[in-house]
Amino acid sequence: MKHEFVLEGLHCANCAAKIEAKLEKRYGDVRFSFATLELEIHTDEADIRDEVQQIVDAIEDGVTVVPKEEHDRSHAHEEHDTDCHDGCCDHDHDHDHHHEHKQADKKQNDGESDDKSGKVKVILLIIAAVLFIAAFILHIIGKHDLICNIISIISAVLAGYDVVIKGVKSIFKRRLDETTLMTVAVIAAMVLGEFVEGAAVMVLFGIGELLEDKAVEKSRRDIRKLADIRPDVAYIYENGKSRQVSAEDVEIGTILEIPPHTRVPVDGIITEGSTTVDASSLTGESEPVDATVGAELLSGMMNNDNTVYLKTTKAYADSAATRIVKLVEDSSKSKGNHEKLITRFAAVYTPVMIGLSLVIAIIPSLITGNWTEWIHKALVCLVASCPCSIVISVPLSYYAGIGAASKEGVLIKGGRFVEAIAAVKAFAFDKTGTITDNQISVKEIKTTDSYSANEIAALAAAAEARSAHPVANALRAYCKDNNISVEELKEHREISSHGVTARRGSDTITVCKREGKPGISVQLNDSEIGVITLSEHIRSEAPGALQALKELGVQKNVMLSGDKQESCQNVAQGLALDEVHGELLPEDKVKTVERLINDCGSCAFVGDGINDAPVLSRATCGIAMGLGSDAAIESADMVLSSENLSSLPRAVRLARRTLSTVKANITFSLIVKVVIIILAIMNIAPLWLAVFSDTGVCLICVLNAVRLIRRKTK
Repeated sequence: MKHEFVLEGLHCANCAAKIEAKLEKRYGDVRFSFATLELEIHTDEADIRDEVQQIVDAIEDGVTVVPKEEHDRSHAHEEHDTDCHDGCCDHDHDHDHHHEHKQADKKQNDGESDDKSGKVKVILLIIAAVLFIAAFILHIIGKHDLICNIISIISAVLAGYDVVIKGVKSIFKRRLDETTLMTVAVIAAMVLGEFVEGAAVMVLFGIGELLEDKAVEKSRRDIRKLADIRPDVAYIYENGKSRQVSAEDVEIGTILEIPPHTRVPVDGIITEGSTTVDASSLTGESEPVDATVGAELLSGMMNNDNTVYLKTTKAYADSAATRIVKLVEDSSKSKGNHEKLITRFAAVYTPVMIGLSLVIAIIPSLITGNWTEWIHKALVCLVASCPCSIVISVPLSYYAGIGAASKEGVLIKGGRFVEAIAAVKAFAFDKTGTITDNQISVKEIKTTDSYSANEIAALAAAAEARSAHPVANALRAYCKDNNISVEELKEHREISSHGVTARRGSDTITVCKREGKPGISVQLNDSEIGVITLSEHIRSEAPGALQALKELGVQKNVMLSGDKQESCQNVAQGLALDEVHGELLPEDKVKTVERLINDCGSCAFVGDGINDAPVLSRATCGIAMGLGSDAAIESADMVLSSENLSSLPRAVRLARRTLSTVKANITFSLIVKVVIIILAIMNIAPLWLAVFSDTGVCLICVLNAVRLIRRKTK
């Protein structure tokens, strides 16, 4: 059983790591993202919310465990105007809407309370900073020491009263976090007579923490905007009028009105009107697309020009935008190796640094007798050792990179797949629908016996009537273009990677591949009566995309197909392909990918069909083309929602940039901390500089991570 929660009010990354570790110890299968504050627990137990809340409370106060559905519902009411058009709600729904509006009002009141609390904190911090400056001036000129000390104490209290309260609570809970370290450091500094330095530490920590919280929240908002492509409302069109309803309540087959400058709420087919639509939120492509009667519109698309009406073909939960948002949200729970390493590192690092600080405070003091100097050095080491800059910035970097990829029409299912695609050395591509664009057309029809070309086409199209394969689409299009009527056959059966059969009275019609020869065989009771030759269209972006992958250092580009080797070689001409393999069954594709993994160390596979699911699962990184096949998307680690191969080299570049950002943040954080600890031992680093290595470095790392969202990938 899967339980999903949001930990509202959680700001401490170090505490988040401890909560996750505690929950893992209790439930086993736990996934948590500090970037989205979403918690996922898999357990046989039915009701675990209260116990999860108790575990969270034992580690961090002020955090509320809220079921994800409840959080999303409240968030939705915050995001859009709750006023309805006249007649938008049935009488039966009045009570539900009243209850939901009350929830929204409560959420709004809580938000206003948080805003007031934040403003009070800022005002007190400004007063504390002014008092600190006054105390610092008095300290410099060396006069009024008593007044200087009193002002310093008041400044420290105003800037960090909440820090001290949290720190004391943490001590009683027998755990050490940044508030505990800061409380101990400031009190110890003042006991040692360093009142001004103690005030400086608390004021700087308060300012740094405020800026850090703002930066993290801003980055979360930026990331949420990437997934903000689902309208919450829809307009049902009935009897010449439209009425507003919740998008989740729209049923398949409903007629919706889509006004200009609104997003499509549910997938459907246009039944009336024409317009242009912006699909950039789904595919990353900025050029508007013409849409008229019969065109499919996907949820999340923006209607640019005119009102259109569409008949829904999917439920809200199965529509394109919902699937994309779910993929992006779930991605934060699949951690990369660096994220896992940092979690383990923080668990060991903090106790080691506390032990080191104790050693620095005690052993040299026993030898020299100078307790004041060495305790001060130990305090600097203690404050500098806080791992928050790494614990926050690493998962945020992964999630920012994944969010940025979604803007490019690339959906990556987690941090470990960011690492996988960044390091891939070989790419294997399915031919039909991947290298080619699914626009197969009938080139020639040769007949035997007494059948005409039109009769062969009609029989083949009738046998393929229930198939979604590109060959079936080509046959149907040929019959439509040539006004050829197609009769209805019975007992349709599809044979994977071979062909289809159907019954025409007592006869069996088979459409299948030819043994060792090009073309499609049309058979009557196992006797060939015609051969259909097809032509394929290579995707316009395929040559450039394959060449770009080679320029990025990919060792091999390989094409795999179930079609004849001759037709595969024809398609491969002029493309940057190192190997071309035809006449492969699904298990043969798996074996070829396994060989490429052995030869090159890693291999990604790009495909679009249900037959590709086994090889997508086996590849180092499975990449599905488009949002068509549910089986392919489920098996894949990445989805090219744009159905555009040029997104692939962009995804590789972005994945590598994400890993570079992660490594840069880790390296920068550790170097600064090591340098400050060394300077502290040399009696050069003051206590306030250690605060910079905590909050200042964290702020820099967070801003560095957020750059991934805002930087355009070429």
